[in-house]
Amino acid sequence: MIWNSVPLMTAIDLLIIAVTTYGIWRSRLFIPGRRPSASRIGGWLVASGLLAICLFYAADLIAMHALPAITSEQEAMALMDALHRQLGWLVVLLAVITISAGFVTLLSELQEREARARRLIDSNIIGVFIWGPDGRIIDANEAFLSIVGYGRDDLVSSRLRWRELTPAEWGDADDQHAAELTAIGTAQPYEKEFFHKNGNRVPVLVGAANFEGREDEGVAFVVDLTDRKRAGAAVRESERRYREVQMELAHANRIATMGHLSASIAHEINQPIAAVITSAGAASRWLDAQPPDLEEVRQSLGLIVENGVRAGEVMDRIRALVKKAPPHKDRLEVNKTVLEVIGLTRNEIAKNGISARTQLAEFLPAIQGDRVQLQQVVLNLLINAVDAMSGMGEGVRELLISTAKTDPEGVLVAVRDSGPGLPPEGLDRLFEAFYTTKPGGLGMGLSICRSIIEAHQGRLWASANVPRGAVFQFTVPASPDNGS
Repeated sequence: MIWNSVPLMTAIDLLIIAVTTYGIWRSRLFIPGRRPSASRIGGWLVASGLLAICLFYAADLIAMHALPAITSEQEAMALMDALHRQLGWLVVLLAVITISAGFVTLLSELQEREARARRLIDSNIIGVFIWGPDGRIIDANEAFLSIVGYGRDDLVSSRLRWRELTPAEWGDADDQHAAELTAIGTAQPYEKEFFHKNGNRVPVLVGAANFEGREDEGVAFVVDLTDRKRAGAAVRESERRYREVQMELAHANRIATMGHLSASIAHEINQPIAAVITSAGAASRWLDAQPPDLEEVRQSLGLIVENGVRAGEVMDRIRALVKKAPPHKDRLEVNKTVLEVIGLTRNEIAKNGISARTQLAEFLPAIQGDRVQLQQVVLNLLINAVDAMSGMGEGVRELLISTAKTDPEGVLVAVRDSGPGLPPEGLDRLFEAFYTTKPGGLGMGLSICRSIIEAHQGRLWASANVPRGAVFQFTVPASPDNGS
């Protein structure tokens, strides 16, 4: 029988098919949803060689079934023998050459990829280490060894384990990311610390990935955060010093402003003190009367208490403004804050022949801020307006202080004067430090005011008033608990 006379496949044929099939499986050429792991040319060469062998043996099987039906067994055996002797070796040779060329291409591609990976590791841009079973570090680049302070000898002697390099308090974070590695094969970068060989701690950013099919082996990428942490600390220290300097300047500005208002402040204090003296004299006279008029005495004593409280309130406002204290944000009523400042400047305004009016909106939302700092802003704006109008010759000198509600929720404070106005060429520099239009001015007042308002998440700006003069306005957001 032809089935017994012609072997279906020789041992070499079976070996070729087995090697080809294994190679295709290893290179993952036909797994759906995955990209080939080697070059497309190599994959097609391997596939073509396998296809040639499959077609040849398919023709072989068809011939074995078909020939006995159309010719004698002797002729069929002769034809099958000729097919194997004259065509089989050529097909097998072509398949071997094609598959070998494909494997060479695949190997070259894999070697090139390995070389690229090795160049990345050896470039030492970031630290890279490869771990094996039990967390043992089996390979690492110089960047990683430099981060932890160990040498190549320590690596070769297998004394490095990434778990032992990690402080105990980071154990939970490591366990969490190890579970993530097991579940999805990668761990997103996270911050932790490694022990340096000298015992110091090194802040690092670590990301990791398992090797395919190996849960106990993988590669980790390590970035040293020491310089970044140091720079962050320096920035925070610089910001702290900047705030301290700003507070010092604001305090100095308040002292200078209060010195400017010393005559007006003295008058503001002398008024209730003089009223106290007058009421005390009247009470004394009513007591000396025959008979003493106790009702008048009682009224005089009431006036003494009232004016004493008034003098105490003035002193409290002055003490708060000149006191050097850290910012303290409270819930404030803007109108009350503005009126307190107007009370301190009332005599200065009157002394310069200025007509002052207020236009304070009702039912304003409360704001959250530092009372002294916001009073300082209003005080600076009022004094600037008074100074601007005091240098004018004849003409109406009007000052309007107004408040209003802004949209979205917030409060607007505006100070309008009828002075000479603002020079257009200096409008953009008005809030710069050390820029001033006053003879002998330091140029710090408006700069400090803007810093204060911006620290309250607000905005301060200036524009021309109509028909003349200038208007300075600032907004402050409402307190977050207004709706509660």
